Amino acid sequence: MAEQDQSPEVEHEDEDNPNYKPPAPKPLEELLKQDAEDESLRKYKEALLGASVGGNVIIDEKNPNKVIVEKLSLLAEGRDEIFIDLTKPEEEIKKESFTLKEGCKYQIKIYFFVQREIVSGLRYEHKVYRKGIQVDKMKQMMGSYGPKRELQSFTTQQEDAPSGLLMRGDYKIKSRFVDDDQNEYVNWEWHLTVKKDW
Repeated sequence: MAEQDQSPEVEHEDEDNPNYKPPAPKPLEELLKQDAEDESLRKYKEALLGASVGGNVIIDEKNPNKVIVEKLSLLAEGRDEIFIDLTKPEEEIKKESFTLKEGCKYQIKIYFFVQREIVSGLRYEHKVYRKGIQVDKMKQMMGSYGPKRELQSFTTQQEDAPSGLLMRGDYKIKSRFVDDDQNEYVNWEWHLTVKKDW
């Protein structure tokens, strides 16, 4: 949200590469069989896929998606981790709001499951609005993940909360999870309030 130099992981709209073409998706079984005689590659796949090497991992039979996003948390210096449950109805999530002290350092952490297949090029994106005007945007590459029964997580780079009298107030944030194939797994709206103090 702060106006600062971004790390190479964070892409802004004008930096997107229009020539990038994601690899064609392959079934998990095909990936496991491919190059089976290469010992180092087999070990790498086991490390990436974890428990799924022995069979298909399904966390929620009713959910056909490869990614199930569970919750988002805010990590702010000197404060306990606070959460938004992203399994709740969209209207309830919209009512959620975090408070930040102006100028403090913070990060966003997302907790999710990957099931059924490998997800390639997973990204966290958000747009920040103040009084109806977009004031910031983030696209952060998270990477590729194999299916696992364990809850996985990703933490964004550290940012500085806005500071100064004019920057205090309410911010609306529209977030989403998307992959290289433009599959959108979840999108939600939440709020941040920047105050002089906690």
